[in-house]
Amino acid sequence: MEAFFRDMERERPIRFSQQQLAVYTDYYSQRLGSGGFGVVYRGTFPNGVQIAVKILNRSLDERVKEQFMAEVSTIGRIHHINLVRLYGFCFDSTMWALVYEFMGNGSLDKYLFTENRVIRWEELHRIAIGTAKGLAYLHEDCQQKIIHYDIKPGNVLLDVNFIPKVADFGLAKLRNRESSYVTLTGARGTPGYAAPELWFPSPITEKCDVYSFGMMLFEIIGRRRNLHVENDEEVEWFPRWVWEKFNQDRLDEVVMVSGIEEKCNETAKRAVLVALWCVQYTPDARPPMSSVVKMLEGGVRILGPPDPFQRFASYEASDVSWMDDKTTTTGAGEFRYRDANPIVGGVTSSSSSTEFLRRY
Repeated sequence: MEAFFRDMERERPIRFSQQQLAVYTDYYSQRLGSGGFGVVYRGTFPNGVQIAVKILNRSLDERVKEQFMAEVSTIGRIHHINLVRLYGFCFDSTMWALVYEFMGNGSLDKYLFTENRVIRWEELHRIAIGTAKGLAYLHEDCQQKIIHYDIKPGNVLLDVNFIPKVADFGLAKLRNRESSYVTLTGARGTPGYAAPELWFPSPITEKCDVYSFGMMLFEIIGRRRNLHVENDEEVEWFPRWVWEKFNQDRLDEVVMVSGIEEKCNETAKRAVLVALWCVQYTPDARPPMSSVVKMLEGGVRILGPPDPFQRFASYEASDVSWMDDKTTTTGAGEFRYRDANPIVGGVTSSSSSTEFLRRY
């Protein structure tokens, strides 16, 4: 029983001393990287488990304190294979630090935007699904919903087996399940990934994470940044270019330009439709992350989305309902638009209809 209780204790974040962290990191001898909030060092626990120790920049004071509290209060209380684990923290008069599991393959952005790091579509597809599962857990399975607010390739870390884990909860916010939204003061997130509603004084839900995931999914598909100023003006913003190709029934060009093998055509086109659904301008039109997982895995039929880049779409939010979540990944669920025209195995498009029908 004593051993059992000790194991349970280890499930909670541990408060480390400054001296302990100095020993674990060999006195901060191996620097992994740095950012606006601090420097990250590699270390090892006495039992051999590798860790990453983020020493926070205390000169930023209130901003760092907010990040520290957000990390400990969110990721510190939950465990999921697709969320980076927070082992503990240090908080004393001279040091504020966070201790995470070590992620051997770094962040996803290094594999998307660096030419010498080649990664196959099958692996990217698995990474997209794993990331979606992590977000679905935050939104739908925690005692309190957790909204991340800053989903992007740099905040998806990969372990030695390329299992993706959502990281950096410095902007995260808890939401009681009784409350349908939260109110924010000031914009959050990263430009290019942040949902439109984050830039206005409007109610915010977890659908802002769905939007950010969609923008990241475009970058996973294209293996390039969505905004590429060196490209021709026609394809300067990748998501808009993808929408135009979809609207012209020319998704094969997207797959070809992205360097995805022909055998992966169906999963790639499915991912394109998922991305277009996720970045719908109206939050209620975006699917919940649990539905995103099912769509990426191929368990449900996906319908052609409306134009996500029209600020005022020709449909009402009530026309698109993602509220019923009874679909299973092995069931015959399908997402259908009336008068939809087939493109490829279970994936359909519609250029004229805005009436949404959901059938099981």
